[in-house]
Amino acid sequence: MALSIVGTERLPENGYFRAKAAQEKLIADSSIPFSIVHATQFFEFVQGIADAGADGDTVRMAPVQFQPMASDEVAQTVGRVAVGSPLNGRIEVAGPERLRMDEFFRTALAALGDPRQVVTDPHARYFGSELSERSLVPDDGALLGEITYADWLGRTKSGK
Repeated sequence: MALSIVGTERLPENGYFRAKAAQEKLIADSSIPFSIVHATQFFEFVQGIADAGADGDTVRMAPVQFQPMASDEVAQTVGRVAVGSPLNGRIEVAGPERLRMDEFFRTALAALGDPRQVVTDPHARYFGSELSERSLVPDDGALLGEITYADWLGRTKSGK
C-alpha cells in the first residue's frame, strides 16, 4: 500500500514528483501485490503551497485546474484500500470541487485572514514546476470526496 500524488507522471521535471514516480515503479515492478492511492493536494497544505508561491506580499498562482481535498478523506480511502484485495494498480481520489488554482487561493487566503494578494500568473511555479491545465487534477473516474474547503475550514475553525 502506497500513497502518492495525482499528476506524478505529468510533472517529470519536479524532483518530488519524479521521486514518487520512481517509488511507484519500484512497487509495481516487484513481485508483491500492491495498491497505490493517488491523492490531490490536502486542504491542510494550503498555507504551505501559498508560501512556496510567495514573493513578499504577493502569491503567484497559475490559472489551472485544482481539486484539493480533506486529509481525513484521503486517510479513509487509504484505509479502505489497505484492508481490501490488492489492486495491482492505482486509484485516484480528489476533492469534490474542481476550481481554478489562482481563484481558490485568493478565496482560501482571504478566509484564513492572510492579507497577501494572489496574482494570476500563467508561468507561476508549483514547487519549481510550471503547470499545465490538468497537471494536478485526476482523470475521469476518480473517487471524489464530499468535504468542500468551506466545510473543512468551518470545522477546523470551530475545533470539530
